[in-house]
Amino acid sequence: MQKAILAIFGALALAACSAGERPLHDMRSSTGGPDEFSVMPVAALELPDTFTLPTPTPGASNRTDADPKGDAIAALGGNRAARSAGGIPAADAALVARAGRNGVIPNIRATLAAEDAQFRQTRKRFSLFGGVLSRNRYFKAYAAQALDAYAELQRFRNLGIATPTAPPAQ
Repeated sequence: MQKAILAIFGALALAACSAGERPLHDMRSSTGGPDEFSVMPVAALELPDTFTLPTPTPGASNRTDADPKGDAIAALGGNRAARSAGGIPAADAALVARAGRNGVIPNIRATLAAEDAQFRQTRKRFSLFGGVLSRNRYFKAYAAQALDAYAELQRFRNLGIATPTAPPAQ
């Protein structure tokens, strides 16, 4: 009897160890705290010349954060001036032309988001209990669309296409 009780407590202790573990692609927040990705450092506080509030102007820049997109580009190592130059930089023109050689869909992001939502809804409908028992359905849902990197590497090599080296398959 004591062995059974110890085994139950041992199993509960092991289950408790992994209960808080979340995969890296799970971006949902389970706390009511602030989102660390939405908090950005701002410029130092300044005392204004006058204490009268300016009239709100929709679309105008913010006094404390005049160029947020430019700041993001600079933080990621890009050139802030390239944003205001407009259009496609000359260095990327050939790449953009090659990528769009078969035409482009202007609202591709919205189309893909809708198709992905439909795909996940269909997979959820046909999974056991709607996926209630499974904590992480991400890899199961997209398993059929996953690319076998080593098979593709071999296919490219068979076609005579120069490929970089790859770590050995496990």
